[in-house]
Amino acid sequence: PGSGGGRTGDPGGGGGSTNHGLSLKATPGAATACWRVEDFVVAQECGPCSGFQMVRAKTVPECSPSGFVERITCSGSGRAEFKSCRSARVEARAFWRFVGAMLGVAAVAAALVVARQRLLDRRALEKVRKQMESS
Repeated sequence: PGSGGGRTGDPGGGGGSTNHGLSLKATPGAATACWRVEDFVVAQECGPCSGFQMVRAKTVPECSPSGFVERITCSGSGRAEFKSCRSARVEARAFWRFVGAMLGVAAVAAALVVARQRLLDRRALEKVRKQMESS
């Protein structure tokens, strides 16, 4: 139920690059953010908060959790609010760092396995050699 090419959200919080809306209050006088209870349309995609928004977190408190915010319009009430979001680029970078770290750990583990196997082979060969010399 949306227009303008945006996606609609649910109380669980959208999909794709926007997860975990962490704000409880987005507009003055609002007891709860409308996107928690209504469908919404993304009016402005997830983007970094400006320096002004970050320094003055009281103007846009949604900037505090992630440093990224998107503007939404709730379908039922028509209210326009900000919603904290996570950048797809930042998430992708974190994922690839994790993959790289795991590949590094796997390489170190494989090197340790090879080194230990060589040590055990050498010990077994030495043991066989000693048995052959004593017989």
